[in-house]
Amino acid sequence: MADAVGTTRRGRGARKTIRQTRDVTMLPALKRRLPLTEPMDQDQIEKIDAASMSVLEDVGVVFRDPIAIADWRAAGADIRDGDRVHLDRGLVRELISSIPSSFTYHARNPANNLPFGHDHAIFVPMTGAPYLRDLEDTRRNPTLEDLANFHKLSHMLPAMHSSAHHIVEPYDHPISQRHLRITYSSMKHSDKTFMGMTTSPKNAEDVMEMCALLFGADYMQSHPVVTGNCNGNSPLVWDETMLGALRAFAKYNQPILCSPFVLGGANTPASVAPTVAQLNAEALSCLAYTQVVRKGMPAIYGHYLATVSMRSGAPMAGTPEISLMNFMIGQMARHYNVPWRTSNTLGGAKTLDAQAGYESAMTLNAVLMAGANYIWHSAGWNEAGMHCSMSKFVVDAELCAMGYRMAEGIRWDDFDAAMQAVRDIGPGGHYLGHSHTLENFQRAFFMPEMFDNNSIEQWQADGALDTNTRGLIRARQMLDEYEEPKLDPGIDEALGDYIARREREIPAADALNQEY
Repeated sequence: MADAVGTTRRGRGARKTIRQTRDVTMLPALKRRLPLTEPMDQDQIEKIDAASMSVLEDVGVVFRDPIAIADWRAAGADIRDGDRVHLDRGLVRELISSIPSSFTYHARNPANNLPFGHDHAIFVPMTGAPYLRDLEDTRRNPTLEDLANFHKLSHMLPAMHSSAHHIVEPYDHPISQRHLRITYSSMKHSDKTFMGMTTSPKNAEDVMEMCALLFGADYMQSHPVVTGNCNGNSPLVWDETMLGALRAFAKYNQPILCSPFVLGGANTPASVAPTVAQLNAEALSCLAYTQVVRKGMPAIYGHYLATVSMRSGAPMAGTPEISLMNFMIGQMARHYNVPWRTSNTLGGAKTLDAQAGYESAMTLNAVLMAGANYIWHSAGWNEAGMHCSMSKFVVDAELCAMGYRMAEGIRWDDFDAAMQAVRDIGPGGHYLGHSHTLENFQRAFFMPEMFDNNSIEQWQADGALDTNTRGLIRARQMLDEYEEPKLDPGIDEALGDYIARREREIPAADALNQEY
């Protein structure tokens, strides 16, 4: 017994030591200092703009929602065939001009507030995975505890700026009530900003009520604290579920992502530039609608973007065309002076293998050079989004930290001191013991922890671990070290009471809550 107690105490002591030495402080919002990749000249930007505006005027966009149709009619839009909205380009330009080009996200921990827009960017974990690869690297259905573990990792990984929302689907709770537990998990296990469920208008209303309990309803009217997503049905359709959720967020003046769901070649033309023109028209129609609902509310030009294999019909990630489209979309968003969202570290690989790494790195570099602001799906995504990998989650976060460092640009603050070191050392010497090296070695060059750069002999002596295994080990370590950022007890109790009441009111069902 004494040995067991001693071991436990030593284990706790070791964990405390690690907690005190591992820096889990969130990185500030990325402020990019590298030139952007902009393949279109001004004439080509205007060509895309003109094509998109022509689609809005001549083809129109379907809004399958009677409230939205009434809103558009009152705004002066041309409504045909019941729900097809034809938008004059002048009206569109006038509406989107009131979208804020930048704002600040406010977290429950003010140290984690984030400037957003222009040259500021944030990394947000993946969401929506119906499966996970767990700490044993087993692919299975997730639970609420699995979701909590991802939120804990999000809290501890410096490059993650958000705890998102349903990183994985908690199958141990009814679909109709799931949004309540997901939102609470986002709030409880991290004090960073997060996302709010928009799976139905009623669900979005619940999220807003819970945010009001956490932050205060009046505070939310002037402080962005949570992000919603409105997915479009390409080509050229917005539905009642998404638009109703958008209006719920607008009531509290919270940011909404206006995101066409694009599978290039399947629901868009099989060509890069026309795909961007269609996507641009779709995004503009939703962005404009946010300002019909509430002028001046924060809105973000969004998209989910994949290309489709012409051999199998499967979505692909990391392809050259996706990078080109991200470059173009970044130019269009800046043309309209609105912040924009893209997807990051996507992949179709079934495990954390070379394919997963190549696809993720290809996408990461492109979205950074494209100037994206809201960089979603930044950790864990694999198998075309069908699973979130615990191992890939922590490896992706380090990849984002590497991209963060690259996009920060060149540091010049120690230039003179370093050049003095050249004079001090002279020909044939080395710099390892020089004062400049001792002062700067930790920040001079990024030193990855998830990638092994030792000799093969040292790698073999350490167990010959591959990246996937190292990721699993790191995830276990971090979860063991995790310390919860406690909610205010009164707020925590109020949130618990709200969840309990809504779970009594909403029948447990395997369907979205649309009525209660």
